[in-house]
Amino acid sequence: MPLALVALAVLHKTLHLPVTKQRVKIDYLGATLITGGVSLMLMWVSFAGKDFAWLSRESALFVGGALLAIVGAYFVERRASAPVIPLHLFKNRTVVLAMLGGIAVGTAMFGASVFMGQYFQIARGFSPTKAGLLTVPLVLGLSISSTVSGQLIAKSGRWKSYLVWGAFSLVIGLALLGTIDHATNLVLMGAYLALVGVGVGLTMQNLVLAVQNGVGMADLGAASSTATFLRSLGGTAGVSVLGAVLAAHVSTKTLDRGSLSPVVRDSYGDAMGELFLIAAGLAIFTVIAVLLIKEQPLRDSVDVTPTASGAQTVATEPDSPVDTEQRIVDNSTIAVDKLLVLSSDGDQEVAARSAALRSTQNSLPSGSCIVTQPVPSGLR
Repeated sequence: MPLALVALAVLHKTLHLPVTKQRVKIDYLGATLITGGVSLMLMWVSFAGKDFAWLSRESALFVGGALLAIVGAYFVERRASAPVIPLHLFKNRTVVLAMLGGIAVGTAMFGASVFMGQYFQIARGFSPTKAGLLTVPLVLGLSISSTVSGQLIAKSGRWKSYLVWGAFSLVIGLALLGTIDHATNLVLMGAYLALVGVGVGLTMQNLVLAVQNGVGMADLGAASSTATFLRSLGGTAGVSVLGAVLAAHVSTKTLDRGSLSPVVRDSYGDAMGELFLIAAGLAIFTVIAVLLIKEQPLRDSVDVTPTASGAQTVATEPDSPVDTEQRIVDNSTIAVDKLLVLSSDGDQEVAARSAALRSTQNSLPSGSCIVTQPVPSGLR
């Protein structure tokens, strides 16, 4: 809480953004239908297997209601002037693959943080404080890999290789965690958690970066929020499903004088490995998604515009001192001189002929005319 207040004060003092007032129409109906559909789906995966069977009338009602709400949201978003989730984003291959990859990353991130804490406390008998300290390798791997990869991407403009390495690291780390039981060496577990942390750090934010790099300025906010939303949705749904699997394997949790019996502790620790094997299987979809993503180097312009073929092109020419889309003028000497300096001898000859032609026209009597050849392409 204190750190959040300090961050809020710093942002309030230093972040000064231009304010643009315009009339907008908020898509209340679309937002309500999307929220309702997602909420019903999350309630289903939370309650199914515990309060009612996965294949039951209650499950059919939850799933049916969620599908109706999502289908209704699709038609509303098609007609909305300012949709919450613009549907044309899903025509972009990079955006779709990055969002699909982010769902599995969310499951790994939330699953590892939630269930590893339970494992250390229930299966190994550590206090909550010690359990949190034992997950430090996960946090260190995530923070270091995300920071270093961000700096390297900013220098090189290339990001796909980091996604690929991160996806493989994530799968390997989760697969290794799938081998744990109630007596696994803690040093080995720390190494496994570090691999998962590196995988999450290299993929989580860089997938959002890939989405942001592939859309125009007008869709930047919607694309970023949609990618983050789907990642959180995947994490929440994944944790619920994995929790149901864990509960199915640990069917009996008895208390023996205020503490868990050794049998329950051992069964809980042994069942934990199966959860991470399932998470590793989901992470394979992240590997496939990042391998299929077509890398577009980080653009050095403000915006992109779609072409007729569906490709994305830079809206501002690098040699032009004026950005026609954003109305930004670059008055630097290099940018302006590039338009004034003729780089080849052929262009200089054309310029000399043009000067001679203008001199001849000026010397003619008023009302006279002169016939010339078509203007060379270099002067158009």
